[in-house]
Amino acid sequence: MRAQDGRRGIFLMALATLVFALQDGLSRHLADAANVLVVVTIRYWFFAPFALLLARARSGSLRAALRTRHPLAQGARGLLLAFEICAMVLAFTLLGLVESHAVFTVSPLLVAALSVPLLGERVGWRRWLAIGLGFAGVLVILSPGSGALRAEALVPLVAATAWALYNVLTRLVARDDGAMASFAWTGLVGALAMTPLGLLAWEPMAARDWALMGLLCLTSVLGHWLLIRAYELAEASAVQPFAYLQLVFASAVGVAAFGEALAPQVALGAAIVVGAGLFALWRERLRARRAPPPTEAPT
Repeated sequence: MRAQDGRRGIFLMALATLVFALQDGLSRHLADAANVLVVVTIRYWFFAPFALLLARARSGSLRAALRTRHPLAQGARGLLLAFEICAMVLAFTLLGLVESHAVFTVSPLLVAALSVPLLGERVGWRRWLAIGLGFAGVLVILSPGSGALRAEALVPLVAATAWALYNVLTRLVARDDGAMASFAWTGLVGALAMTPLGLLAWEPMAARDWALMGLLCLTSVLGHWLLIRAYELAEASAVQPFAYLQLVFASAVGVAAFGEALAPQVALGAAIVVGAGLFALWRERLRARRAPPPTEAPT
């Protein structure tokens, strides 16, 4: 990987987090104006064709794009992502962007923890310590001892768990399936799952909100395209730490557009979670560097 490509990849990752933060702000407004299921369904109606067309272009045909050795796991991935998006948009309407994203930042640590029983990966005591510190940070955010803990505060934690399971299954299917197959299945399964729910919950939207809905769909496609390009240009271990910028950008949108407040315990807890997550990513990168290269099979 050239240094120039690495810098471009990091820049595109940072830009993707900004686009996703703006998307979250639009999702919160539209979910308040209509409802969560309608907003997420329309997003999938726009995103699914994009995912299928891109996968077809990269794979040569739609049939090749959807070819998988793990249809059940791919279906579960699509359902988990749709559920995670619904839960997170609901969290935006209940808690706002700042607190929702502060709790959601624990998801990379959940991925590390769940990779042990589900993928058989090894996690050393240092990363287990980081996972424990991350959950301590979530407790600081939720402040269970203050008497102010609400059931709504658990919604982004449920979303983070669903996102972590989605990522673990993504790692599992990646052993045999290509990235474009997973991308195509994500869009297709999500659209099929959300369409009946969205139609049942359908509510009319004002003309202005339809314009914002169109902007939301565009940001969804743009954000995923930037993300794909970032991972094409740079190693995942190089760009992944910059995904935490979404917390910064989303908090800025929440404060500026919705008048949210950044409570001291939320800022402190988020700092603990992000610090623990960055340490865990560093340890994972260090372990990958120390691992012996795979040996080639004799010919």
